[in-house]
Amino acid sequence: MTAYEIEALKELLASPKKITIIPHRNPDGDAMGSTLGLYHFLLQKNHDVTVIAPNEFPDFLAWLPDAEKVMIFEKDMQNCTEKLNQSDIIFTLDFNALHRVGDFMQVTLEKLDKTFVMIDHHQLPSDYAKYTFSDTGYGSTCEMVYHFIHQLGGENLINKTVATCIYTGIVTDSGSFRFPLTTSTTHRVVADLIDKGVENPRIHNLLFDTSSYNRLQLLGRALQNMKLLPEYKTSYITLSQEELDMFGYTKGDTEGIVNYGLSLKGFDFTAIFIENKEEGVIKISFRSQGAFDVNQFARTHFNGGGHINAAGGKSDSSLEATVQEFIAILATEKNN
Repeated sequence: MTAYEIEALKELLASPKKITIIPHRNPDGDAMGSTLGLYHFLLQKNHDVTVIAPNEFPDFLAWLPDAEKVMIFEKDMQNCTEKLNQSDIIFTLDFNALHRVGDFMQVTLEKLDKTFVMIDHHQLPSDYAKYTFSDTGYGSTCEMVYHFIHQLGGENLINKTVATCIYTGIVTDSGSFRFPLTTSTTHRVVADLIDKGVENPRIHNLLFDTSSYNRLQLLGRALQNMKLLPEYKTSYITLSQEELDMFGYTKGDTEGIVNYGLSLKGFDFTAIFIENKEEGVIKISFRSQGAFDVNQFARTHFNGGGHINAAGGKSDSSLEATVQEFIAILATEKNN
């Protein structure tokens, strides 16, 4: 974000405004941490702030401060649309194209003549926002929000509540600080957040040590379903709708399962294919290590995108047909 944009935003935020903050559909820890972190910061500056998520977020994020106040667009379209229409400023966090909020909310946002502010770390941002803070060099949007607050001169307002939200997103999007974009600056940010009062052991426990028995059973089935393609240094996992139903799937239960495929020695690419019969799609997550660009892979073949080493996509074909398509294109993609 340029110095001019920062000064313009400082002036814009100098007096109380009606502000809505939006994460992407199926929000993860970074999406909810960044939106709620910015929410608590802006509240201290006497703004009227609302967070509207496109759909429900996972239960393991429900403990975040004021998570219960988040409005859900797909459950309350009328009131959410009214809030959006009343907004002076709309922040979109952790996504950079309006289709990431889902069809109905996308249509609503595209009709609005409002001041949009984008904060995001994914590739190829759209141009819908008047003010854009877009940088793929950051490992999380939460880390960007931390620096954004500093750029606004509001570092004294990063209290324990704001810090807790920001820390949560950094932890989840960095894979607990092990992904490549975890820099020395990331660790300095985290050190400052801990100095602000973040209870880091408690947060890790709330994020990673509160699984249900059913979720662990689902993880076991996913690992049983893992297939290896050693000639491509690739693994993949499938989960059918029947298997999800068998283990009482709830939102968030498959979070992180894809990463197990990269724990195999000698493997640098993995995917998980999850059947969603209600939406009529196969949801796909890709992960890689090294130079293989899963963002480009997802964009080219599966109507998706993301980061170089972490991306998502979808398919309208059956689960079996999607997997066969995936295998069929591996030889070309992996040998380039």
